[in-house]
Amino acid sequence: MLRWFQALLPRDDRFFELFAAHSHAIVAGAHALRALLEGGDVVPKYYHVVMDREHDADNVTRDILIAVRRSFITPFDRGAIKDLITAMDNAIDQMQKTAKAVMLFDIRSFTPEMKEMGDAVVKCALLVEEAIPLLRSISQEAGRINAITEQISQIEGRADDLHDVGLKALFERHGGDPMGFITGNEVYDHLEKVVDRFDDVANELQGVVIEHV
Repeated sequence: MLRWFQALLPRDDRFFELFAAHSHAIVAGAHALRALLEGGDVVPKYYHVVMDREHDADNVTRDILIAVRRSFITPFDRGAIKDLITAMDNAIDQMQKTAKAVMLFDIRSFTPEMKEMGDAVVKCALLVEEAIPLLRSISQEAGRINAITEQISQIEGRADDLHDVGLKALFERHGGDPMGFITGNEVYDHLEKVVDRFDDVANELQGVVIEHV
């Protein structure tokens, strides 16, 4: 009965616009992180881009949480809105942590596996950006949203494999250089966590579909 009543009331479309803005910041941050992983002199430049996009995303997150408190009718469950934007924000926060670790340890070269994991981050970000507008028509787009979440989960699995392969190669390469291994491991750990956070976003998207279809 409550869902039927809510369906008759005007919907606040600000949420869709804000979610889209956040997804754009995530994509921009992911592209900057991937560019940073090319290494060399461009690292500081793209570090600052990641920082800026994370700041943009934080502003959108704050706007969404304020809107949740002030809106009488939301496009879907308030708890789901908060959980989804939190998961999205955690993804770009983890990108920021990755970039900070790179600067902290003054890393300027990255392995092929690290770069592939960066590619995985970009792919996940683009899939989230694709999924967000589909929430406007959850019932009609449920199949596509679910397909996107499955793709993200598959990418997360491949990123885990890249992490393991890369870490093994890193250990073999830096057997006599503990600090080289430690700093490289830090980058691998952060990159893996970025992709893991996107898997969390996928889970939240699936939850919205399950709850509203």
